Amino acid sequence: MTTNGRPTAETILSNLGAAQQLTDLHNAPTPWEPPAPLGQRGELPPFPVHALPAWVAEHVSAVAEETQTPLDLAGSVALAALSTAAGGRAVVNVRGSWVEPVNLFVLVAMPPGSRKSAVFRAMTTPLLHAESVLVSRVGPQITEAEVARRLAEDLAEKAARAASSARGEAAPEAIMEAQSAALAVEGIKVPVKPRLIADDVTPETASTILVEQGGRLAVLSAEGGIFATLAGRYSGAPNLDLFLKGHAGDPLIVDRRGRSERVDQAVLTMGLAVQPEIVSDIATMPGFRGKGLLGRILYSLPKSNVGYRNVDSPTVPDHIAARYDANLQRLTIDMHDWDDPARLVLAPEAAAIFTEHRRTTERRLRLDSGDLGHITDWAGKFDGAVMRIAGLIHLANRVEDGWRHPITADTVNAAITIGQYFTAHALATFDAMGADPDLEAARTVHAWLHRTGTTRFTVREAFTALPRNRFRKVGELETPLDLLEQLGWIRREPEPPRTGPGRRPSPAYAVHPSLHQHTA
Repeated sequence: MTTNGRPTAETILSNLGAAQQLTDLHNAPTPWEPPAPLGQRGELPPFPVHALPAWVAEHVSAVAEETQTPLDLAGSVALAALSTAAGGRAVVNVRGSWVEPVNLFVLVAMPPGSRKSAVFRAMTTPLLHAESVLVSRVGPQITEAEVARRLAEDLAEKAARAASSARGEAAPEAIMEAQSAALAVEGIKVPVKPRLIADDVTPETASTILVEQGGRLAVLSAEGGIFATLAGRYSGAPNLDLFLKGHAGDPLIVDRRGRSERVDQAVLTMGLAVQPEIVSDIATMPGFRGKGLLGRILYSLPKSNVGYRNVDSPTVPDHIAARYDANLQRLTIDMHDWDDPARLVLAPEAAAIFTEHRRTTERRLRLDSGDLGHITDWAGKFDGAVMRIAGLIHLANRVEDGWRHPITADTVNAAITIGQYFTAHALATFDAMGADPDLEAARTVHAWLHRTGTTRFTVREAFTALPRNRFRKVGELETPLDLLEQLGWIRREPEPPRTGPGRRPSPAYAVHPSLHQHTA
């Protein structure tokens, strides 16, 4: 169509196919962002170093800067160090009969070459210094008792020989003297050399050391070999008893040297830095989850920065290192001889904050709607862990006299902040262990798409192809497909217009091209 011999705008647009181009542009799919790995719940939060007491936070930050490691590593090991100092020496009286000891089980997973050992040394060396001080204090007492015991043993041996050779009226008196001498030997107790930390030990050896140390011990290591030992590397059978009871502060009976010895409260600290594959390995070790060990651990999965580190980073300032060393030593030494643990209580406003926190946790435990419903073995101990952390922060904030004061609202808020950090990392950890059934279902669908090279599929096609023992009804595919779509692995196509009666067509999905280039 023309006007005065010239084509109209409508004619020009028609000749250019503008209408079709606009339609194609409108219907064109939006560009796809790279999909998120299966099991990744967004970026995991960094360790909230600001929630730690100032002298701890300063050292954590400085060590992380010097070693060019994530704050998570030094921060988590710092909590294990505080637990070593105060574990078994203090408890938090939460409410009524609810009492939490202040010992922790902490695990950080980082790849090889992440300088785990260097950070461990920087954060735990003050504990070794404190141990040396404690040993030097008791050294003269040990020497004195050992000499007295040897002399008593000599006298008892002579009395026993005299009694065995005595005859007639002299025999009863000689026997009584021998018995008295033997009892005198038993009455001389040689003090045990103080020991705070064990490394690569068997459960049996750790139990013996813990009993000798009055029921307290820390297993701290930049390796994860202890898990293989617990699983029965040497004995052939799992032995988790010490670690289960040692976390809860339960009584422990140990048979050694031909007799049984008992501690009323076994208190164990665990602080480990392991390689990431260890996290997957422990999920399959017999009894580790079923008996509750995995639910007792606070997990940290920091993002590796290997390849992006500053090779000329500043060293830890001397005054920061000295302050950390002095305070951690003092806390350790001052509380070491406490046989009756200090009972820490919550200030009223702190108790109110914690009660509200518990209400939130309870909702999160719901199996049908809570994000923690699939890891109740861990989440059921979450609030207790928050109180343990609060107790440690409180004691570190008041190194001199923390037991004289109630735990404040600020301290509880700080502990909740750290607890939320560990919750996010626990969710990621248990996802990696295969604890979330919805995630496992999504992985099954993902594996099918990758294996078959599928680029487009309908729900009915997926249901037909997937194992019937895994998906018994079409509706069971809804949640895993939604999860895959949220993570960007698939995208639902617009439903075509209805052209007549009959059943609706099965929903169709396009598959992200990168799925066939790598796995999740």
